[in-house]
Order: sequence, then C-alpha cells, then structure tokens
Amino acid sequence: MADEEDPKEYRWETGYEKTWEAIKEDDDGLIEGSVSDIIQKAKRKRQAMKRGFSKLGMMRHLYVLIDCSEAMTVPDLKPTRFICSLKLLELFIEEFFDQNPISQLGVIAMKAKRAEKISELGGSSRKHIKAVHALNNGMQLVGEPSLQNGLELALKTLRMIPQHASREILVIMGSLTSCDPNDVHLTIENLKTEGVRCSVLSLSAEIRICKFLCNETGGLFGAVLDDAHYKDQLLQHIDPPQAGNQQEFSLIKMGFPHGKTESGKEPPLTMCMCHIDSADEPAKLTSGGYHCPQCYSKYCELPVECSACGLTLASAPHLARSYHHLFPVPHFNELSIEQVQVQEPRDPPVTNCYACQKTLVSGTDKMVYECDACKQVFCIDCDIFIHETLHSCVGCTTIPASAQSLQARKPVPPPHSLTLI
Repeated sequence: MADEEDPKEYRWETGYEKTWEAIKEDDDGLIEGSVSDIIQKAKRKRQAMKRGFSKLGMMRHLYVLIDCSEAMTVPDLKPTRFICSLKLLELFIEEFFDQNPISQLGVIAMKAKRAEKISELGGSSRKHIKAVHALNNGMQLVGEPSLQNGLELALKTLRMIPQHASREILVIMGSLTSCDPNDVHLTIENLKTEGVRCSVLSLSAEIRICKFLCNETGGLFGAVLDDAHYKDQLLQHIDPPQAGNQQEFSLIKMGFPHGKTESGKEPPLTMCMCHIDSADEPAKLTSGGYHCPQCYSKYCELPVECSACGLTLASAPHLARSYHHLFPVPHFNELSIEQVQVQEPRDPPVTNCYACQKTLVSGTDKMVYECDACKQVFCIDCDIFIHETLHSCVGCTTIPASAQSLQARKPVPPPHSLTLI
C-alpha cells in the first residue's frame, strides 16, 4: 500500500515553511514587485501545463456526479457547499459547451444512498443549466451519497457510447463517506476496462478511494481550499483530455443541416424533433429550424444527434471551435521588460502591449511575452486571453507578412485527429 501512495509529504508532515522569504523589498523599500511576480506566476501556472500536438478526445461524453447529501450543507464554502457548487457548475456547463461544441454532458445527483439522473447526455447547455436551477429549488440535502451507485448509473449510458468518443465522469464529492451496496473496487475495475476516465473534486479532504479511482482510470484528483481554488480546479476539466489507449480513431459521418425551402414559397409550419417528446417544453409549430440532410427531420438548435437516423448534426463554426485544441497557439517567450528594451532594442521601442495598448511599467509588469512569429510583445493578461479564449495570436493575424508565414508553417493534421465526412 505504501508503494501506491504519492511520495510527496503532506503539509502537516513537512517542516516550517518560511513563506515570508518569497517577498523581498526592492531598493525603495517597496514589496509591489515581489507581489506582482507571485501573481504572474499564479496566472501562468495552468497555461504552462498545456501541451499541443497530442492525441485528444475531442468528442467528449461527460457525466457530472454531484453530491447532494447532508454534507453539502456545511457553510465552509459560502453560502453553503451546495449553492457554491451549483453556481460554479452553471459556469462550467457554459464554458464546457463553448470550448467543446460537439460534445455531450449529463448531470447525476447522489443522495440518500441512491443516484438519480437530473439530465440525460445532450449537447444543449440551456437544458442542463435549467436542470441545475431545478436542483437549487427543490432538492433536499439528506442522507449519505453512494459513489458506487452514481458510477454504475453513469457507466450504463457511457458503455453504449462508440469507441471513438471520449468517455468521462467528473465527481463533485462533499462527504467523507460513501454508502455502497457492493464492493466499489469491482465498479472501478469495470470503469477501467471500459476506458472511462474518472476525475474527483473533493470539497472536504483527500479521500483514499476517490484518489484510487482517479489513479486507476487516468483521471485527476483535487481537494479544494476555497471558492477561488474550487473554480480553478473545476475549470481545468474544460479542455479535452489526452486520448486513452482504448480509444479508436476512425472516420465519423456528420451532417451539416440546411433550411428546407421551396422557390417562391415560405417554409411550412412544422414541429421540431427535439421537443416533440418533451413534457417541460412542448413542441410548437414554427417555420424556421435546421433540417437533417439525411432524413429531413427538423431541430431548433445545434449540435444534436438526429433521433430519427442517428446522424450527428453540427455547423462549420462548431468544428472550427473544436479544431483549435489540436493546434493551440505556441507558448510565447517570457522576457523581462529590461531585456526587451535594452538587450533587444527596437524601432520604435516597446512601451505598450501590442494587443490592449496598456503601458508596460517595469515595476508592475516584471515579465512580458513575445511571439516567435511576429515578434510582438504582450502583457500577462493578453497572453492568457490569447491562449485560453482567442486561440490565435493578435500580431500574426493583423500583420500581413506574419499571417502569410503562419499559413505557410501550419502543420498538416496528424492521422489521429478528428476526421469528418
């Protein structure tokens, strides 16, 4: 058992840490420079861990298991663990579908030793956010959670997902205990066999069975410190993970819907397939919508899987937003302002960030970031915005010579990338 544990020590096992030594005064007796340096390192911590040109599971099928037991009423995360989790989960769902538009997500609640599906796997963020809102209004936090029942319920659906898709489970666990009907190790072995990647976020402390689950299935385990750390730990699951060894790579047939109209006539009033069986939102007669190119079924939003013929329906912008994960913007060179202005003199001299035109001050902005292709300099905030949100360098896309060289250097997609017909 000792070999399975992490070799690093726990916080309470280490000696005294002189954290105050990291903050040093400058020549004027001020500590602003040290504080800004610490803030910059914290901002770039997650960005520095990202790597490009690797096999990614881009068509993701993710189930979020949220603890709804009595332990979620603890007010260490304000106002309570449950309300804080629901607010961050709404943000996570919006960001998840923004960065993974051809993926699907579902929500499962664990309480009173049972597991209950709150929303089925689907590609509509609006439907999932509405289901999370309903949890806040009518959910009673009672009993203990059952980790095994939640994993088994998610596995029943994920087992039917094709091998080319990424199958994942994210558990938000607030309780220190789990009431399981059988041996949970058998469930973990089934998850490992099926290639389901399980990650856990613990709101209380490190739980050995949860960490064992993550290690066996290749997921990530994290124990949150506060609400800000909770948000950071949750949002790191937005980017698509590395593809597993059992994941297959093959051609995927997808359809691009169109509006079915006749020359000289207005489109007829029809009902969409996505709301025809919905009790909450009954179908209405409308003239607009997206028509499946294979069976001509109508849907009111994309992306969606056609319920009649099973064809995955998407649009060109959805594929474009998924494509940038395969070829992310290369990391910028980290330089000091003095190094840019003195060791690499430029005409005109660099005094402002190229993107936001913020004045670069040597005391506050200790480090700046330079693109290898266009040689433009950016501040820390623009560097993070370019890599996490924009996904294209501002200098390379606005300077004609840099844009041409960028297109010439663009690599050919590797054979493991997502191919669509």
